Amino acid sequence: MKHLVTLIAGSLMLAGTALAQDLAVINGRVITNTAQGQIESGGVLIRDGLIVEVGANISVPDGATTIDAEGGWITPGIFAAYSQLGLIEVALEDSSNDAAAAESDFSAALDVADSYNPNGSYLATTRLEGITRFAVFPSTGQNLFAGQGALGHTGGGMDSLFATQSFVFADLSQSGAAAAGGSRAAAWAFLEAAFGDARAYPGRFAGSDGDALNRYDAAALVDVVRGRMPLILEIDRASDIRRAIRFAAENAPVQIVIYGAAEAWMVADELAAARIPVLMDPIGNLPVSFDALGTTLESAARLNYAGVTVAYTTQTADGYFNARLLPQHAGNAVTNGVPWDAAFRAITLTPAEIYGVGDQYGALTAGFAADVVVWDGDPLEVMSAPTHVIVDGQLTDLESRQTRLRDRYADIEDTMPFGYRH
Repeated sequence: MKHLVTLIAGSLMLAGTALAQDLAVINGRVITNTAQGQIESGGVLIRDGLIVEVGANISVPDGATTIDAEGGWITPGIFAAYSQLGLIEVALEDSSNDAAAAESDFSAALDVADSYNPNGSYLATTRLEGITRFAVFPSTGQNLFAGQGALGHTGGGMDSLFATQSFVFADLSQSGAAAAGGSRAAAWAFLEAAFGDARAYPGRFAGSDGDALNRYDAAALVDVVRGRMPLILEIDRASDIRRAIRFAAENAPVQIVIYGAAEAWMVADELAAARIPVLMDPIGNLPVSFDALGTTLESAARLNYAGVTVAYTTQTADGYFNARLLPQHAGNAVTNGVPWDAAFRAITLTPAEIYGVGDQYGALTAGFAADVVVWDGDPLEVMSAPTHVIVDGQLTDLESRQTRLRDRYADIEDTMPFGYRH
């Protein structure tokens, strides 16, 4: 019997080896986002969804599927640090918009995973542009807490959210101040009271609600106040960012991330010293509100040179259908003074690190998830496009509803007679 068990185990091991799926991407400029830097002509070997080798002369096993980059670029998949993918199909149609719950009595307890639609049509159009990972953000409702965000991938399938309850999002900008009672003082008082409720949960809720939150919202903040889940604050004005830095120091070990950050460059040294990351759009240059009077196209470069951890967004282009424009926004950052390597990192490895998954995504190195994109040119050039997109080691199709409509109607010959001709 013992020999039979050993024989079966050995057979299973051989079967597993035989069934291992090897995929090699070769003959391209490899952007590793590691100490290896750029490899002028190299490749990536993928097995069972993971990267197993990266280099100038990878060992391609017999029988491996091979993709020839033909001198193009081989990069990690793009990671969209902000999106509302899967939450909105038509923004002005309430039945297809689950980004916000304006009439709900709940706030921090709202979980975007319960609203997310893995069949949303914008996932395919986003994948077409090389985005393989993304964060999903809720929008605010009745108070400054919007709810809990998630992380997803564009590979398709019902399980395309790979990490839920990944962060809590709150609005501390002028709109958040309005929701909290009409002033920034009210917003910060509400946030402080909410943290007090979460620290006292569940004891404070034995007979009544807390000072700011009900029991469900307070429970959702427990991991935030204990530093186990990031709190992402939407803030643009420099003075508000300084207040957030002080809040983070006074409420350690809370992890604060600043989203928006139009005037963050004014307090760049303080952000760097506090090690508070920033999610910002490098092409935001219009004073769209009194909070953003100091916005400039040089913001990204100034933050980079100050040593602030920065990930880029497409905030100025919308998040539910235009996250696909992220490489173009990073290219604009390069135009305005950010080194190419830093700009590319800001849309790949840096957002992964901010969300706590930088040991799995955003780089091409052994052991990382095989999110690999082959481009026909520099990915930050607006005229470049992906030729192959691999998510978790699986080669995906480069089709969307838009491409199918294009192909359906591109060559139709109209044989119907004119009803009227002038």
